Amino acid sequence: MSTNNRIVETEQARDMLVKFIQGKTMPFTCSITDGKHRTTPQNKLQRLWMVEIATQLGDRTPEEVRGECKLMFGVPLLRRENDAFRLGYDKHVKPLPYETKLALMRDPISIPVTSLMTTRQLTDYLDEVHRHYSQQGIVLTNPEDLKNRRAA
Repeated sequence: MSTNNRIVETEQARDMLVKFIQGKTMPFTCSITDGKHRTTPQNKLQRLWMVEIATQLGDRTPEEVRGECKLMFGVPLLRRENDAFRLGYDKHVKPLPYETKLALMRDPISIPVTSLMTTRQLTDYLDEVHRHYSQQGIVLTNPEDLKNRRAA
């Protein structure tokens, strides 16, 4: 079984998707998610925050923080909004012990979570990360400051 994720932002991309579907042997399952795929600035902010959190906590690596955030905030969000993700996660990952789930969220395995998100979903995810760690006294870069720095 294989998965084919495509971002469709142009008429040509839509036409290519239709051709791809027409060429598939049945039966198959198809899921379409409304919304634009996450953006590069969102991804860079997420990576920056993982470093900032790890540095300020001092007891874990950015990759460990990333795995924790994917499991604490990303998985619940996708389980609510993505039926295919929920079904697969609940069948194969949910029954596992917490430490195993954490290991699956980090490299080298790194189950896709944030990479499956739309811009709105990743915004919600980042808001949750910010809220959680700010309540612990962790200072995270404000995305508006990054915009202002680039504009200067």
